[in-house]
Amino acid sequence: MPTYEFVLKQAKKIARLENMEASAVELLMLHFSGLTPTELYLNFKEAMPEAKNIDFQNALKMYVHDKKPVQYIIGQVYFYGHLIGVDENVLIPRYETEELVQNVLMLYDKLFSEKQVQVLDIGTGSGCIAIALKKEEPALEVYATDISHLALGVAKRNATNLNAEINFYQSDLFKAIPEMKFDIIVSNPPYIPEDEQIDEIIKKNEPHVALYGGADGLHFYEQIIENAAPYLKDRFLVAFEHGYDKGDQLRSIAKAAFPKAKIYTEKDMQGKERMTFIIQK
Repeated sequence: MPTYEFVLKQAKKIARLENMEASAVELLMLHFSGLTPTELYLNFKEAMPEAKNIDFQNALKMYVHDKKPVQYIIGQVYFYGHLIGVDENVLIPRYETEELVQNVLMLYDKLFSEKQVQVLDIGTGSGCIAIALKKEEPALEVYATDISHLALGVAKRNATNLNAEINFYQSDLFKAIPEMKFDIIVSNPPYIPEDEQIDEIIKKNEPHVALYGGADGLHFYEQIIENAAPYLKDRFLVAFEHGYDKGDQLRSIAKAAFPKAKIYTEKDMQGKERMTFIIQK
């Protein structure tokens, strides 16, 4: 039987020939081998069991030839240190969204940490933002919404698996949530313009309801900002993730709705404007 080293090298070569990511192949190997990175390294020269190799090769075919994202094949992804289940009903959590969570947690410490805080996550998808916030700050009272009942099913399973108490509602933005006010509203809504070209692997697999944000990609931001006031306390934080080229427009929209608020945009680790915050003290 071929060794782990041989199987992995051949698989990476196949991926490169199809312009697919070799790093994704490594994730498949770790998952289907059942080994940790250290264990894989120590067993590199050992024969890979046939049953595991068969499962790995089937997964490799799904990734390379069927262009199915590795995260959907594996069925899970780490987000902010927590294992989040994903399938085709939810967007795959991105690293940039971890930065949004980190910024919200830092602002929570500065603005609200001395009091009980209610948080609303709009368009929760897999529940990754809501769950990460609750796990990192158990005192938060977290509410999460999504228009898709299928996405909410995924989010609820993740919350149960991670023992995170979240109040979930199927809702088109604010329409079906309780009549209450929140200290924090956070959202990573669909923000790809309808006519923008995106990678085929994303377009083919990830739910379009979670991708496209109207003609200019700002539709859901406008709707959230225009309707948020009745759901916000006197002192509040609104935090968005958005397209890298939308910061200026989003700040203008926010300033019109909240003229007394502090509004600013932060760059992500790639130096792109990715997060905008609205703070009223």
